[in-house]
Amino acid sequence: MTLVPYDDRDGWIWFDGTFVPWREAKVHVLTHALHYASAVFEGERMYAGEIFHLTDHTRRLFRSAEILDFEIPYTLAEIDQACKDTCARNDLEDCYVRPIAWRGSEVMGVAAQASRIHVAIAAWSWPSYFDPAQKAKGVALTWAKYRRPAPDTAPTEAKAAGLYMICTLSKHAAERQGFADAMMLDWRGYVAEATGANVFFVRDGVLHTPIPDCFLSGITRRTVIEIARSRGFEVVERHIEPSELETFAECFIVGSAAEVTPVAQVGEYTFTPGNISLSLMDDYSRLVRGGLEVAQGAAVAS
Repeated sequence: MTLVPYDDRDGWIWFDGTFVPWREAKVHVLTHALHYASAVFEGERMYAGEIFHLTDHTRRLFRSAEILDFEIPYTLAEIDQACKDTCARNDLEDCYVRPIAWRGSEVMGVAAQASRIHVAIAAWSWPSYFDPAQKAKGVALTWAKYRRPAPDTAPTEAKAAGLYMICTLSKHAAERQGFADAMMLDWRGYVAEATGANVFFVRDGVLHTPIPDCFLSGITRRTVIEIARSRGFEVVERHIEPSELETFAECFIVGSAAEVTPVAQVGEYTFTPGNISLSLMDDYSRLVRGGLEVAQGAAVAS
């Protein structure tokens, strides 16, 4: 497969309030975010001309920036509109959308309170995070070496760039071993999430999912809980021991990029994508394209 570098593409990127040609959207090598990971971002999808849960994503971007001790110099409404405008400027109706905010190059050092805060938004076609031919059969995951950190050791409530370093390392190691992804434990040893997606398990018709107390409670995760409960399924949010995986019949991961993807293997444990995983995959696909109505307010934690 020929890779098309992300810095050498046609199109337009929204950059600090104006559109610039894709290849000209650059930052300096001494940008603070490059050295100290002082950046927050979102991953969103547009379906048939509508960005799914756009304002929820933008709110989380602002909250992440607040946690990282900086203020985005635009309003929430301005970022919402800029995301829509970026897709329109690039003639996209089905795409992935990436807003990012970061500290600039005015100050180089750990403390950089005088740095300017920049914002950029890019959008591009990205049909499926996992191989579509493998998705319905279930993807295979191994165990990650690294664990999600404790909330008193890192800003785990933020979608912050630095928190994904261990995800990159874990996914690289998994791919070298022939797996699609890796399942991460949390700092206590409980099952947490995949490197870029939350996880659900199914036993006796009941869905079980880890409590997101040291990793993001994803927008897709909350949406899937809402769909499942509207369909009459019980959803239990709790701590899950790795040894419990042998008691579950189905497993699937969810995220804006991954959408709903059945899992056939996590390390030594195997699963068979069944009616619940596959029906929720289909329901989610119909929901994001406006073909499914779901009762609101069903995603309250149990």
